[in-house]
Amino acid sequence: MIKAGAISKGMCLLMKDEPYLVVEREFVNPGKGSAFVRLRLKGLRNGKGLQETMKTNDSVEEADVYERDAQFLFADAQSYHFMDSESFEQFEVDAEGLENKRLFMKETETYKLIMWEGTAIDIELPTKVVYTVVDAPDAIKGDTVTGATKMVKLETGLEVKVPIFIKQGERVLVNTESGDYVERVNS
Repeated sequence: MIKAGAISKGMCLLMKDEPYLVVEREFVNPGKGSAFVRLRLKGLRNGKGLQETMKTNDSVEEADVYERDAQFLFADAQSYHFMDSESFEQFEVDAEGLENKRLFMKETETYKLIMWEGTAIDIELPTKVVYTVVDAPDAIKGDTVTGATKMVKLETGLEVKVPIFIKQGERVLVNTESGDYVERVNS
């Protein structure tokens, strides 16, 4: 158990029998009355948001979550399939609520799984990932009216807006949190 006043951003708490990640924490000490903490939480199993206000002396149970490295094997309609490279143990992560992560994951790459009670409940993606451009329209000379960008398709099926000089077969760095192009990667 942890006091609400000691909660910090990034902690995992057990709220309503579900693990939640603390996304934002605001400590409020009004001139009149007792201090309290406003929390904005994200459900690790369902991705749903939750807002809680607690007195600083209230106690909350910390969720016993941990990370585990696993190789992404494949995805089907219901789940993503991973394998621990050392023990060869396989895990399924329910795709519901995590659909937006699929286009950022490459098969055979290793990702961190968030585990709770022996079950994989979330996937932690790296902040930036290098992808190969598989489909890029040719740039038209003098086409700078549109901000000099074009849409390209990456190896995972993700479509990203990039500068017009990017060609098919080139590698680009993409921010997985925003889905934005960062830079071209020379290899």
